[in-house]
Amino acid sequence: MSGSVVRGMRSAEGGTTVEAFESLDILPDDARPLFDAAENFFSTRAWWEVVLAHAIPPNASPRLLLIRQDGQPKALFPMLFNGGFRALTTPYTCLYEPLFAPGDTDRGLIFAAFARFCRTFATTRLDALDPAIAGEIAAGGRQAGLAVARFDHFGNWHEDVAGLDWTAWLARRPGALRETIRRRTRRAERLAEARFSLFHERSNIASGIAAFESVYARSWKDPEPYPAFNPAQIRAAASLGLARVGVWWIGDAPAAAQFWIVEHGRATVLKLAHDEAFKAHSPGTVLTAWMIRHMIERERVAAVDFGRGDDPYKQGWVADRGQRMGLMLINPRHPSGMIALARHTLGRIRARLRPDHGT
Repeated sequence: MSGSVVRGMRSAEGGTTVEAFESLDILPDDARPLFDAAENFFSTRAWWEVVLAHAIPPNASPRLLLIRQDGQPKALFPMLFNGGFRALTTPYTCLYEPLFAPGDTDRGLIFAAFARFCRTFATTRLDALDPAIAGEIAAGGRQAGLAVARFDHFGNWHEDVAGLDWTAWLARRPGALRETIRRRTRRAERLAEARFSLFHERSNIASGIAAFESVYARSWKDPEPYPAFNPAQIRAAASLGLARVGVWWIGDAPAAAQFWIVEHGRATVLKLAHDEAFKAHSPGTVLTAWMIRHMIERERVAAVDFGRGDDPYKQGWVADRGQRMGLMLINPRHPSGMIALARHTLGRIRARLRPDHGT
């Protein structure tokens, strides 16, 4: 993607500068090592390449904010300008966080510099945040004179499985789900011509993607907002050795398919689907059970994670819920910011006045 520097700003505090770029390709060479320090898939250069190529909304453009201290690149905030200003998140993003240079970095100074840049806009929205990062950004916003509104974005269901085998994990499940898994997997084992496949090598990932796309097209799922995104993110994860595409076949037809990533001992399911034609065989349940058993017994993961959202079925498969947060950084001196702040304040007052408040 071609692009240009959109804006540069030198802060009067701490020798901090902020530059905005429209693409990865034009980032300065000395900024590239920031990606090497990425601690999760959703911060890697491979991930951002997929987002920039396949998930930019119409009439919007990226703003990659590079923050330097005393001339050294210290952080990168992938953002999006679409009339407003917001984090560059997508319907597929499980976690958003800035990229930081390894070593000693004054994060408070970084977040304050970021917030000062955001004063140009009436509001800046950030979401898919870990609560700890949300707290740091909020503190930087207040330091820069912005009002901060917090909101719950989505739930993240997960469970620690370190040291468990399949039997121990199954014993933790609610009784109804436990019996469903046992009954359905027994039936699957007796089903003629049924088999499982796991695709994770670069040499076979294309076959896994083809099976996944075939199942997805015949599933109950709504069409994807960005149709090319799923194949691209699977390829990106495979390039890093993180992808696992599980497929349950009945005969020559893929009945269910799931895309997981495995990193730092954590197995996360990002996409799953089954072919409605095989609904009687509970293909989603069968494949989920097989994948979790594989993750626990073969890959020895320490945690199983169901990614983004509070879908009711997740509460049976894993026991713990985390919260991804959102923030609005509001410039109270901007006319539109004043309106946004007034609406937020009014909403909080109404919530406090509800009869069931505090129960």
